[in-house]
Amino acid sequence: MDKRDYYEVLGVSKSASQDEIKKAYRKLSKQYHPDINKEADADTKFKEITEAYEVLSDEQKRAQYDQFGHAGPNQGFGGFGGGDGFGFEDIFSSFFGGGGSRRRDPNAPRKGNDLQYSMTIEFEEAVFGKETEIDVAKEETCDTCSGTGAKPGTQPEKCSHCNGHGQVNVTQDTPFGRIQTKRACHYCEGTGKLIKEKCSTCHGKGTVNKRKKIKVTIPAGVDDGQQLRVSGQGEPGVNGGPAGDLYIVFRVKADPRFERDGDDIYYELPLTFAQSALGDEIEVPTVQGKVKLKIPAGTQSQTTFRLKGKGVKNVHGYGTGDQHVVVKVITPKKLTEKQKQLLREFAEISGDIPEEQGSSLFDKIKRTIKGE
Repeated sequence: MDKRDYYEVLGVSKSASQDEIKKAYRKLSKQYHPDINKEADADTKFKEITEAYEVLSDEQKRAQYDQFGHAGPNQGFGGFGGGDGFGFEDIFSSFFGGGGSRRRDPNAPRKGNDLQYSMTIEFEEAVFGKETEIDVAKEETCDTCSGTGAKPGTQPEKCSHCNGHGQVNVTQDTPFGRIQTKRACHYCEGTGKLIKEKCSTCHGKGTVNKRKKIKVTIPAGVDDGQQLRVSGQGEPGVNGGPAGDLYIVFRVKADPRFERDGDDIYYELPLTFAQSALGDEIEVPTVQGKVKLKIPAGTQSQTTFRLKGKGVKNVHGYGTGDQHVVVKVITPKKLTEKQKQLLREFAEISGDIPEEQGSSLFDKIKRTIKGE
């Protein structure tokens, strides 16, 4: 099925401002969020809305989309942003050694690469969030040469082999005739620049590897496997372009008491036979502190009680989950003689007399014949 126009998905015009796009996204994402909307196609609509917003909220992606639509130069067959497209120029590339595809101006500003960092946090840190610092190894602009890669007092020169274009024309004789293609200049490695005197600190690279402390605010309600984007903390940009982003992937440790499912928390409550039969009022731990819970008389094992609002705050701001207390009646493994006698009396009063352990099948048959 053909993709719908992104502007149509968000219900905005093609001249809409970023503020209008953001407002439309917030309204629709709340309306179709799977945690709120239980319609069968709510999840599909939510993904469609999110995809449209990710493209139209990014000026560069929006410009590409406005020019090329869903069949943009970076999309391939897998949708916007796929980057795995295969076209006519790629066919020539496979036949003649590459270089047929269109190349960017090597001197144009380019955004730096994104980085990923895996961060392990405690269960309660994920529930309530916190501010912390992480130590990340990343490329930083060389202070000695200010990122030029050249020795201080000198500047990179235009490559004379490609005239600063970063590409050279290559002519090849093929079964189809003589074909001319473009390839990256191997003298300047496609940069269009040559550095005759390299910086002694970065050795012409323009960047150095450093460890940097970055302040991070862990959002309350983050779950295992979710990620946080820290803007501008990736690799430095090229030719004055913006830095990339840092994506922090969270790994949440398990808690010995609680089990999390989305924004809800599950807790197994052990009860004695007496508590489940007679009822009781006990304190139950929650992530927000202990609360009193009334256990009705006759409560069975696997009975579930709901503590409203005692779960996890939704990371996107869609309310707070609940805590579900699941009862588990504990059967004692060892009993004193007095306890056994009391249970026998209870069984007798209830009309439910258990067979004594150790009775043989022959003894049971004899009692049946005698009418015992």
